[in-house]
Amino acid sequence: MKCTISGAKCQILIGINDANCFGIAVGETDIANSKQILTIFRMQINLRSFKQKVRHHQKAFKKFLGKIEKNPPRHLDKIAEEIDAEVWKEVDCLSCANCCKSMSPTFTNTDIKRIAAHFDMSAKEFKDKWLYFDEEDSDWMNKKQPCQFLDLSTNMCSIYEVRPADCAGFPHLKKKKMVEYIHVHQQNVEYCPATFKMVEKMMQRFS
Repeated sequence: MKCTISGAKCQILIGINDANCFGIAVGETDIANSKQILTIFRMQINLRSFKQKVRHHQKAFKKFLGKIEKNPPRHLDKIAEEIDAEVWKEVDCLSCANCCKSMSPTFTNTDIKRIAAHFDMSAKEFKDKWLYFDEEDSDWMNKKQPCQFLDLSTNMCSIYEVRPADCAGFPHLKKKKMVEYIHVHQQNVEYCPATFKMVEKMMQRFS
């Protein structure tokens, strides 16, 4: 995922949560003629407030991540997994979708063929219509932001089932080895509240 400012991924059916993209889920279970309502509340994202927080903490967060990269704590990957689980109990992607609004996923050739087939298009037609080739990094990326596949009225992805692999993995919080993705987190902390929350929790853990 790249800022082009400029994936990502957000779609939830009622009562179903993707592993990396949570919404509010409500489940109902009948127990001995009584109905038990289970409700999980997660943080609704206010992007204006988030951007203000980024301005205040961005420098410190990036400096912290730089230190982690140079001198990784023991069991960093295990700690990242624990924090990842905590983050997704708190952050609601569907109230945000900032990744889809201000960044572009990188499209692999496999992604392009799969999504083009979804639209009954050739790979060339798909690229001509929606993508451009980034000469510097040799990546196919969206021509515009917000992403053309984002429904702005719901913050849901219209091609969720065939979305790019970059979107499916975003924001890569527990990618192994984490130290090799520090530069990614340093970028994403500006755009992704989940990444911001992860770094915040890591700073608290290692303070």
